[in-house]
Formats: sequence, C-alpha cells, structure tokens
Amino acid sequence: MWLNYVMLTLVSTPIGNLGDITLRALEVLRVADLVVSEDTRKTGIMLKHFDISKPQLSFFEGNEVKHLPKVMAALNEGKHVALVSSAGTPGVSDPGFTLVRAVLDAGVEVSAVPGPTALVMALVLSGLPVHSFTFRGFPPRKPGPRRRFLEVDKESPHTLIFYESPHRLKAFLKDALQVYGDRPAALANDLTKKFESVLRGSLVELIDQLGEEKLLGEYTVVIKGQ
Repeated sequence: MWLNYVMLTLVSTPIGNLGDITLRALEVLRVADLVVSEDTRKTGIMLKHFDISKPQLSFFEGNEVKHLPKVMAALNEGKHVALVSSAGTPGVSDPGFTLVRAVLDAGVEVSAVPGPTALVMALVLSGLPVHSFTFRGFPPRKPGPRRRFLEVDKESPHTLIFYESPHRLKAFLKDALQVYGDRPAALANDLTKKFESVLRGSLVELIDQLGEEKLLGEYTVVIKGQ
C-alpha cells in the first residue's frame, strides 16, 4: 500500500458536509494506528459516520507541548499516525505546525491528503480577484492590536482573506472599514452546510446588512486589495 513508507499523514476533513470526505482520507484513517485530533468529540462523530474505529489523542493549542512526546513515541514505535483538525486542512489556522516541525526534525516522513479548506471556497465564491491573495487567518481579539494587524496589508494589492468568530465579526468589519476604507468584500458563513451563505458588497453595505442580527458559525471574510 502507498502509505507503508509514511509515518505521519495530515488528513484534510470536511468543513461541514461529510459528503466532501475524499477516498484517500478514508483510506488513511482506516489504516492509521492512531488518530491525533484537535477535537476528539467532533472527530469521533466523523469516524463513527464512516464506520471507522480508531484510538484518538487530543492535540490542540493548549496541550501541544504535553502531548507532542506521546505522538513522537507512537511514531518511534513505527505506528502510522493521522493528524486531523476539527475541520479542513490541519495546520491552516489549526494545530499542526508544531507537530510537523518536530516530525521533520526527527527525520520522519510526512505526507498529506488534500481536501476542503474554507479560505479557498470563500475566495472563489466572493466574486473578488482570485489570481493573487493573502491569507491572514484569525485577527487579534482586541481593537488596538487588531487595527495594527490590519494596517500591515493596507497597501497590499492582493485580495485579503481572514477568519473571524461571529462574536467579533461586526467589530472586525468596522476596524477594516476604518483602516482600508469602503472596499468591496464578501462574508462566507456555514460553507457546505444547509444554511450556507455568502454576502457580497462594500464594507459599509455588509455592516448594514448584518445590522443587529445575532450571528452564528465561523465566518470567512474576503476583502479586495488596494
């Protein structure tokens, strides 16, 4: 089997709709000896859906240092380890980098199964330029650091992509308006899910559209470059 020489495999998983799982992802998860998961509960639901039963090890930002030796021990024993995040591609605004770096430094092979990622889907649905873009991930939570974070790309010609929680989205958009001016933008929410939505317009229009509505789900924000 192609996986025999690979010790650690980063497995991309659906960002919402389980139908988006790939055949290779299922193959790797079925032969893996250990599944390292950002959220074992969510991963457990996915594994059960596909009738896969595997031991899991929790691995998220708060316990990476504590659990890294356990993963390395499994790899040293010759076990096949699959790394998954709660959704999407491991390492993209999710745990993964620390483990990948440690594994590479140890001379262990690393591979990846490509798959869904919210930033690409939001970009292509936004109607904004796709030929060149900058992914900035989650901005700082506090206003001052957030505005300084946005300032870095004020003169960038590239389409900008951010992730933001529903609790801070409106504040983020207002800061983006203050820093960038009233640029074309798009808000993608619940991508691949039943209530998937993409709002398009200027930053002012999007802020007005959101109004006082209570927001749910994680948002991907796409803003046109300078």
